Amino acid sequence: MNAPAHLEHLLPGLDHQHLDGLEEEAIFILREVAASFERPALLFSGGKDSCVVLRLAEKAFKHRADAAGGDDFRGRLPFPLLHVDTGHNFPEVIEFRDRRVAEMGERLVVGSVEDSIRRGTVRLAHPLESRNGHQTVALLETIEAHRFDGLIGGARRDEEKARAKERIFSHRDSFGQWQPKEQRPELWTLFNTRLRPGEHFRAFPISNWTELDVWLYIARERIPLPDLYYSHPREVVRRKGLLVPVTAVTPPQAGERVETVDVRFRTVGDMTCTCPVESEATDAIEVVAETLTVTVSERGATRLDDRSSDAAMERRKKEGYF
Repeated sequence: MNAPAHLEHLLPGLDHQHLDGLEEEAIFILREVAASFERPALLFSGGKDSCVVLRLAEKAFKHRADAAGGDDFRGRLPFPLLHVDTGHNFPEVIEFRDRRVAEMGERLVVGSVEDSIRRGTVRLAHPLESRNGHQTVALLETIEAHRFDGLIGGARRDEEKARAKERIFSHRDSFGQWQPKEQRPELWTLFNTRLRPGEHFRAFPISNWTELDVWLYIARERIPLPDLYYSHPREVVRRKGLLVPVTAVTPPQAGERVETVDVRFRTVGDMTCTCPVESEATDAIEVVAETLTVTVSERGATRLDDRSSDAAMERRKKEGYF
């Protein structure tokens, strides 16, 4: 499928043919996951990257109702969708997640940090503590409960330093931990997926995509997203060089001034650590144009948790994070 005519008019010097190669590679990886593991699942948060992976999974395993190549896919995916809910996710994203899953007729498994808190496996220092880091516990508990042996994620290598070290098929030991120095080689797109009891893999079909590739693909495929990804007025405070959204779990601090600003989110996660950016982009085409000019990754520009230290993400990944 070619890019829409108005996208070509806006960005005449950009070649979109590389998307076909990225799509083909991602579909190959998804089919390898389905063939290699007994109980895989696709991580689906309702975020833009997971929406792209979901569309790729439709192309890999479903058939189009329209022979001309429409957007109506029929059939079922060979694995369930999985989301780890912190309890502090944006309500608009949870509503979109549930609506999208219902429209597709797929099965959704939800791991909950709230459940981990009730079990006592997660203990908060205070009620408004960020739960983003505690997702690891809920994720590993959900993997164990459902005996998942392969999780498909939407992580990309351009997002963050630790993710740049990640293999496409990332081995996790029996504790769910990632050992960056013990990753398996991936020569000639041959993947070693052997597992010992209790171990599992994370697979990342869009590892080689960039944020710009993702938005070009969203525009080309007309992939639905939560409205948070496009410009909208929102109350924010300016803190540590970021725009922090004013919510029940991120109230303004003493001396901070609440402003209403036109913003969009480059990534959506736990409300306690996810910040928007100022933007006037109201559709995917306009987001593509904005993305061409950015010099900071979406995590670097919008995530409070990744600013705690340069090694924050790598430490969490070693513990079992996404």
